[in-house]
Amino acid sequence: MSIPALEVAAGECVCLSGPSGAGKSLLLRAIADLDPHEGRVWLDGREARDYRPWEWRRQVGLLPAESQWWRERVGEHFAEVDDARWQALGFDRETLDWQVARCSTGERQRLALLRLLANRPRVLLLDEPTAALDPTAVQRVEAMVAAYREEHQAAVLWVSHDPAQMQRVASRQIRIVAGRLEEAA
Repeated sequence: MSIPALEVAAGECVCLSGPSGAGKSLLLRAIADLDPHEGRVWLDGREARDYRPWEWRRQVGLLPAESQWWRERVGEHFAEVDDARWQALGFDRETLDWQVARCSTGERQRLALLRLLANRPRVLLLDEPTAALDPTAVQRVEAMVAAYREEHQAAVLWVSHDPAQMQRVASRQIRIVAGRLEEAA
């Protein structure tokens, strides 16, 4: 069944899948208003173009598959630290002194999630947030996103290629097939 528009309700997690190159990341970037597009995006009945760009990006947070780091030390990327969240992902305050360049891909992925959640977005756009993680870290990230979603009634659009993960985290599943969105059975 093809769907004409993608809707994600507050507190819902929708997993998005499809073959490589199908447009999953492009869709997330368009929703985050980072790439030009011809679509229309709303948050609580208000269109994205009615927000200032920085307001929209604070409300609609994108976690790309490969996050950008513009300063040398981890702590320089955080205005505040939620100790409970940091510990839940296996970090402590000493992590703030780490050089970003010494972090593994998985550590950068988990730190980027913490950086995103610190902004308290109402929508999470997660582009394969656990792709580089070991099974324990995957469980930690899934639990953190679930807790955040419940606590803040955040809408989550989660790109994944892992059918088992989609079963665990998704309220619904959508596939991109030949450029169209289809509800997964």
